[in-house]
Order: sequence, then structure tokens, then C-alpha cells
Amino acid sequence: MPFVDLPTLIKAVGYIGVTLIIFAECGLLIGFFLPGDSLLFTAGFLASQHVLDIWVLTILCALAAVVGPAVGYWFGRAVGPRLFNREDSRFFHRKHLERAHAFYERHGGKALILARFMPVVRTFAPIVAGAGRMSYVPFVVYTLIGAVIWAVGVIWAGFYLGSVIPDVDKYLLPIIGLIIVASIAPSVIHL
Repeated sequence: MPFVDLPTLIKAVGYIGVTLIIFAECGLLIGFFLPGDSLLFTAGFLASQHVLDIWVLTILCALAAVVGPAVGYWFGRAVGPRLFNREDSRFFHRKHLERAHAFYERHGGKALILARFMPVVRTFAPIVAGAGRMSYVPFVVYTLIGAVIWAVGVIWAGFYLGSVIPDVDKYLLPIIGLIIVASIAPSVIHL
């Protein structure tokens, strides 16, 4: 997503807009370009400045961070069987889906929690978990853990810094830049 003035965006879209962005970014294919980490942090910061209520924001974003992946999972689960029956092509190989299934059965919990902190991966992980037929109960458990650590944690980090650092709004752009760099660093290092 090109640079967006997040405080202005958040003030314009309010709770519902922030919730919908987090929902889409966590599990809808169209959400991969949305600014989840920086949006949550900035919303938490704005709550520290009494623009938003921290508790309403926390509850709505936590719900979005759980429901979004659930929708992504069920989408992947619905599309998955057709993928398993599909012929191999240039872009699709059944063996990759079978490996995804084995991976999610073995490491799905860790993958779902770590994916929360990596843009784009966060969007596709639940869909792949559904298509790879990860068991639903462990998926829900790890999605709940990931939602608390990621959505609630990042909101409250923004709220805390906004509360304890005088004139933190002067440093908001560099802080958001640091969050963006930190969120894409694991992928870049891996590549």
C-alpha cells in the first residue's frame, strides 16, 4: 500500500474501518496489501491521545484478528478439495498442497503465530491451513493465541508509548517506519 497518513485514515474510518481492515488483512485474499502492524500501532497511539477508546479498539481488533483467519481457513478448506483433485500445471502441483498439509499438521501452530508478524504471509497462512486441511481445533487455538499476541499486543504497545513518551506524535513516522521494516525483515532475511 502506498504511504498513507494513518492517523488521518483511522480518524476518517473509525472503529468499523479499522476493524474491517484488520479482518481483511488477516484472511481475505484481497487484504494482503493492507497495513496491519502500523495500523494497529497507530490506532493504539491514537487511543492514548483519547481519539479512540482503547478497550473498544482492543476488543474489535482482536475479534477481527480471529474472525478474519477463520474466514480464510474456511475459504481454503472449501477450495482445497478442488485443488487436491486438480491436474498439475505450471502454477499448481498437488505435491505442494500435500506438503502444506503435512507441514501444518506438524508445525501449524508455530506457523500461524509467527505468520501474524509477517505481512502478506499473515493473509495467506489461514487460507493455506484450510486448503492443507489443518485440523480445525488446533487452528482455532493458535489463531486465538496469535490474535492476542499480535493484535492486542501491537495496539497496547502503541497505547503505552503514546502514554509515556512526551510529544510521541513527533516520532510517529519513524516509529511506523521501524515497524514496517521489522515486519518485513524476517521475510527479507529468509529470502
